[in-house]
Amino acid sequence: MDEFKGCDLDYFPENILIDVLSFLSVRELVRAGRVCKRWKRLVKDQRLWRTVDLTAWKGVTSRILWVLLRQYFGCGLRCLRLRGLLLSARGGTFLSESWLKALSTKCPRLSKLCLLHADLRTLPNCHLLPPSLRVLELRGCELPQGFFCQAKSSSPAFPQDRAVATSSAGGSQQGKNPKVKGQASPLGISIESLVLNNVPSFTDQHLQSLTSWERLCRLELRDTFRITANGLRSCAAKDGLSGMEGLSKLKFLELGITARQGYQLQMASLGLGAGWLGLEELSLGGKEVGPGLLCASRLKDLKRLCLWACTLGELQIVRSCRMLRGLRQLQFEDVVFQPRQSPPAEEEERSNEEQQDGEEHSEMDNNDDNKTQDTNDPFPSLRRSLAVMLPSCSLVFTNCSVQINAD
Repeated sequence: MDEFKGCDLDYFPENILIDVLSFLSVRELVRAGRVCKRWKRLVKDQRLWRTVDLTAWKGVTSRILWVLLRQYFGCGLRCLRLRGLLLSARGGTFLSESWLKALSTKCPRLSKLCLLHADLRTLPNCHLLPPSLRVLELRGCELPQGFFCQAKSSSPAFPQDRAVATSSAGGSQQGKNPKVKGQASPLGISIESLVLNNVPSFTDQHLQSLTSWERLCRLELRDTFRITANGLRSCAAKDGLSGMEGLSKLKFLELGITARQGYQLQMASLGLGAGWLGLEELSLGGKEVGPGLLCASRLKDLKRLCLWACTLGELQIVRSCRMLRGLRQLQFEDVVFQPRQSPPAEEEERSNEEQQDGEEHSEMDNNDDNKTQDTNDPFPSLRRSLAVMLPSCSLVFTNCSVQINAD
């Protein structure tokens, strides 16, 4: 017992101490590194700096970012979350070009960057971001006009090379041209997933710039009020004269507007009627669900459809999903279903369809499992209708409810 009472943290192995330190925030880690030399060495272990979240630290400045980058960030960093000074009374430049270049050099494995309330108008384009990025999230940020342009802006860092390339002739000019072309050629952007949430400065021009991103396969647009239906149509993946045009690699697309009640919207989801070849997953939410469902029947390659934070009627869903024969999963999240109200003519058409598919209904009704499921299911009629039209599609309901009228 006396030996146990005299035991302190120095007797613990380093692996256990690193596991304990992993529960601390970034600010607490920096303070823990001032305890002793051993703790300072342990705090700098890269296993503690794989995922860094600085959004809760409101006092972060550019000076603190330089300290963290020089003393703690390293090759172990995978995910970085930062909060800018866009909504702060201090203001000032938060992300500088020199800091981003140093981040690219010291953290070559950084794959995910999340920026919250960051003013990016001081950056010329996104080529200053680390080339190892695969996921980029921008929430409540401000963007310049040419931020997503694929072509790298010409830099005056190599004036001598340009002078030699333009003035030399013959063999010397041929020897210099490959080097100059390599510097001036556009660099490929390796970002595969782009998330834009509440970015009012994102326009159709930015969306058009994304068509040059060769690896972009996932795009999420939430509360981007300046995106129009024409802008979305112009970026749709379609067959052109020189092959596939537009966002040809895009597999997942999300559109949704949930904020700004009463705001006059452009209904950007109407641009889904352009076809969008290769689009396999679609997520619609808020006020974009209604017009989006009208055009969803033209998405021939669609396999998964998610509808969230909206109010829908059963007939609206059935009519829109009737042509989606390749649909494999239909998901509803936080959806309020309106009570079923249909005119007599529509009821007759519906009864005729049910008579044509009577055999399938009889098999379902004779199954005891389906009977017990219907008794406990708040959406039995919707399940039966979709099961007849889309037999290979699975339905998922999450936090859904049924609206009840007072009448």
